[in-house]
Amino acid sequence: MSWTVLLAAGGIVLIGAVVQGAVGYGLNLIAGPLLALLDPVFVPVPILLIACFLAGAYALRELRAVQWHGVGWAMVGRVPGNLLGVLALALLPVSGFNLVIGATVLLCVVLSVLTWRPRVTRPGLVVAGTASGAFGTVSAIGGPPMALLYQNESGPAVRATLNAFFLVASVSSVVTLAVAGQVRGEHLVAGAMLLPFIAVGYLVSGPLRDLLAGPRLRVAVLGVAGASALVLIGRSIL
Repeated sequence: MSWTVLLAAGGIVLIGAVVQGAVGYGLNLIAGPLLALLDPVFVPVPILLIACFLAGAYALRELRAVQWHGVGWAMVGRVPGNLLGVLALALLPVSGFNLVIGATVLLCVVLSVLTWRPRVTRPGLVVAGTASGAFGTVSAIGGPPMALLYQNESGPAVRATLNAFFLVASVSSVVTLAVAGQVRGEHLVAGAMLLPFIAVGYLVSGPLRDLLAGPRLRVAVLGVAGASALVLIGRSIL
């Protein structure tokens, strides 16, 4: 791997880390597709490894705000959601399913802007966890379902709870890949080389949390979700 590729990958990861620290999600959404274009070795194991470290650090930073019951009920849906995603990959055209995912997320964003005010309930958490598992397995965009559900919660609760959920989900994915024999030495090295960049992103994101307090955070959550949906739709059509 050349220094040019490493620096480009590091810059992408840094931006994703800053967004996730300020909004609550965004690392995989931003970095996943771009890292795959730079060098396939970065996806999925290395990015999942750094996602574990980053989500853990962000959850610890606002640990008192983590809604653990929400994490638990979302994980109840995450596992069958992963299986649904695998089934979809086996039976359905990926581009068509990605188009459905993008359209669904975009519809939820539009409804949120107009009238929809989701409440964090047990059924809602299970549904969001299931959607996160299915969407993440197929398109690597598993953040929006949980983020949309939590959009009206306080900033610390949004960031801490989402990152705690992503920590558990990422660890489970890494363990699954390791059991399947998909984790190799080169993946560990690639992940380790990206760690300094997420450390910088962690530090930079701290002051941004104050800028995204109250309604601004909700706008940011909806903006990131809407952008991811549009990118996914465009990628499916073109």
